[in-house]
Amino acid sequence: MASIPVTGAQKTTTEPGADYSFALSVLTSLFFMWGFITCLNDILIPHLKAVFTLNYAQSMLIQFCFFMAYFIMSLPSGSIIEKIGYKKGICAGLAIAGAGCLIFYPAASMRSYPLFLTAFFVLASGITLLQVAANPYVTILGSPATASSRLNLTQAFNSLGTTIAPYLGSIFILAVAVKSAGDISALPPAELAAYQAAEAGSVQTPYLWLAVVLFLIAAVFAVIKLPQIEAGTTDPESGKEEYDPGSAWGYRHLKLGALGIFLYVGAEVAIGSFLVNYLGQSFVGGLPESVAAKYVSFYWGGAMVGRFIGSGIQRKVNPGKLLAFNGFATAFLTAVTMLTTGGVAMWSILLIGLFNSIMFPTIFSLGIAGLGSHTGKGSGIMCMAIVGGAIIPVLQGFLADSIGIHHAFILPLLCYLYIAYYGLSGHKPRLAGAGS
Repeated sequence: MASIPVTGAQKTTTEPGADYSFALSVLTSLFFMWGFITCLNDILIPHLKAVFTLNYAQSMLIQFCFFMAYFIMSLPSGSIIEKIGYKKGICAGLAIAGAGCLIFYPAASMRSYPLFLTAFFVLASGITLLQVAANPYVTILGSPATASSRLNLTQAFNSLGTTIAPYLGSIFILAVAVKSAGDISALPPAELAAYQAAEAGSVQTPYLWLAVVLFLIAAVFAVIKLPQIEAGTTDPESGKEEYDPGSAWGYRHLKLGALGIFLYVGAEVAIGSFLVNYLGQSFVGGLPESVAAKYVSFYWGGAMVGRFIGSGIQRKVNPGKLLAFNGFATAFLTAVTMLTTGGVAMWSILLIGLFNSIMFPTIFSLGIAGLGSHTGKGSGIMCMAIVGGAIIPVLQGFLADSIGIHHAFILPLLCYLYIAYYGLSGHKPRLAGAGS
């Protein structure tokens, strides 16, 4: 197949009949890895919360630092991709993420929460570069009409990583039950220091192995050949040419999509971050942390199953309509968990994962549809909006501290209602001749 560089305003589309199966196959490893790493945060939050005796808002600084990297690094990452291309961008992202994993070792040795937060930021900076490169790359490796379906399929492997991570994290990081705040405060200084050292040190080996894996994947990507292509400016729903406003910021459906990504990631991360503590509440499940962590796999596992199913459904059903349906479904389930207790509250919140499934890839593919030469910057804008994962969990943390963890889920509920709107009408691009 021909290899055409991605530069400037040059318009190059995928070749008819070209086989991109190998490229898509190797890209799935990236989606798996960043899903696995991101979901480990859900395990580390209750772990470090207990070790450093943090409140809910303080523990959510983990997600704040992790997802703030998306806000700070996404636009620079988009510029980097335009200059060095998708392949080199992927290699650089993997190397930076690996370096972030290595910082966990001194952070644990020094028992420093600020250094842990630094490690999360560096790690997420590498993943940001990966996201900016890989998400649009998948959407343009084939027909524009099946872009959303294709991204859902690869994102299903992202969900496989998020499904496995809580279970393995519960074994290797939460293997020893953490003490309650009261037990920790009662410990003599020497025993407290020993306890904190042992608990903080439990993250060292897992993250060293993650660093090794990331560096190995970077080496593989450095030697394999990937096609270099660029998206066209055709609207996949109408087949008509899009207008070019001269800047990615000129596309209304992109800006509304970025808000959708902000709210979706924020809602998904907020729910995932609170699950271990929520399932441990006496009025919900009363589960120990090590047991509750395993149930988190149902939440992320539902997203994996839903993406595999959604990938097939979207070949026959309009992606926008499916997105709206899932938005209303998640809003309903969130309301149910807020209004009930026991098993109903527990399983309704876990079931949200199933309907979360197609949201990110569908919003993303609809948001960058028809951007042409602005696709790289558009991808950066969409990935910048992932900062919702930093803002909304912290806001929900404040709500949980003030009105209780049960009613704090009103925030994700409002997020899901907006996503339903975007699926109904907000995603529709303005075509050439429609004005600016």
